[in-house]
Amino acid sequence: MSIAEFLLAEFEAQAPITREYLARLPEDKLTWKPHEKSMTAGQLALHLATVPGGIARAAQGESMSPPNVPSYPQPASRDEVLKAFEESVATVKSLLPAMNDAMMNSTWRLVIDGKEVMAIPREQFLRNIMLNHWYQHRGQFSVYLRLLGAPVPASWGPSADEMPAFLRAKETVAA
Repeated sequence: MSIAEFLLAEFEAQAPITREYLARLPEDKLTWKPHEKSMTAGQLALHLATVPGGIARAAQGESMSPPNVPSYPQPASRDEVLKAFEESVATVKSLLPAMNDAMMNSTWRLVIDGKEVMAIPREQFLRNIMLNHWYQHRGQFSVYLRLLGAPVPASWGPSADEMPAFLRAKETVAA
């Protein structure tokens, strides 16, 4: 199995879980934030929705400059977030399979103001930012959901609100 196939398999397993998190964003709480320095719930949700596709696009090139973090856009609706997520998922599914192992092992660079600040294998960039960074924000978003009174989906294990799908299926079989 190629590096891209491994990454894509993990992504495809995690994408439905992330979609469930985004779908639980209360429509009337898009501008809520837990602290003045925090992103709004809508901004964080939109960031969570768009990270994978944006990183997959960035990995197509040899380098990128990071986005201007303080200027995350504010979505107008949960549907806008979910549409952005579906587009992001489609982007990953179309771009990732085209990356062969030689490309995955080649160096990718992060550049700030014309200065290289990071040089790592492209596979590591995808693993660290497209996946690990994404999971970190999903965890952050779970706290937002909890504070907003929305049920938190299960991910790898149970949340206080539900069991993960693989355990729910086991309970159904046992019944």
